[in-house]
Amino acid sequence: MNIAQALALRGEAESYERQENAWLLEYITKIDSFDLVMKKAQELTVEQEQAYVAGLARIAAGEPLAYVTGSQPFWTLDLKVTKDTLVPRPDTEVLVETVLHLELPEDARIVDLGTGTGAIALSLASERANWAVTATDIYEPTLEVAVFNAEKHDLPQVKFFLGDWFKALNRQYFDVIVSNPPYIDADDEHMPNLASEPERALVADQQGLSDIEHIVQQGKKWLAAEGWIVLEHGYDQADAVQKIFKDAGFRQVRTVKDYGGNDRVTLGQWLN
Repeated sequence: MNIAQALALRGEAESYERQENAWLLEYITKIDSFDLVMKKAQELTVEQEQAYVAGLARIAAGEPLAYVTGSQPFWTLDLKVTKDTLVPRPDTEVLVETVLHLELPEDARIVDLGTGTGAIALSLASERANWAVTATDIYEPTLEVAVFNAEKHDLPQVKFFLGDWFKALNRQYFDVIVSNPPYIDADDEHMPNLASEPERALVADQQGLSDIEHIVQQGKKWLAAEGWIVLEHGYDQADAVQKIFKDAGFRQVRTVKDYGGNDRVTLGQWLN
């Protein structure tokens, strides 16, 4: 089987499936995506062909490509991913952009709750070397992945703590609290498509809003004057999340759309 034949095993030309095929081949052959196009007639070795077919079978069974390759690009970083973490999505980059556009002190203090791979915390730290960034997670194997990613990208200024939301932290105040918390209802129709990823990082009570409400209500105690909470949520949850912020006394509450035009990030400022 040559590279052209391998690429054509799944999906139509120009489809996302073909792009995933190319990424998988790039991982297996160590040939970058540009050279793959130039080397379509190159034959795969027996080992490469076996690994490629096995990888496609895992994807067909519902595993994300990132679990097959063990990594996922996010922002400007290549992040290690394991089955103990969610796969970082491009839509979460909107949260990073939103925080970077806030008017904050040059030495701002940021905490990323439920950091997972460390995607949000590490992306912010990579852009703002003077920020003091903290990241937490409740699950130790997940936090170990985030620590690995920080070391991989030489971001020692990010500090990691194990624990449940704010319980992981010592008493301090932050200019921004960020999180991509669980926000999917257990009965959501999309859950079967996410079966390979850890449910604890996806599902929340109260139609997916319980963790968001907890972060907003408790976050007031951890914010510096004029501090912000910035949260990712489901495409259909903006009104409910805005209400949580407003009921808690936050001002300047607004929602930012993701790259697909869906409501994705809501933020509010604590002025009291």
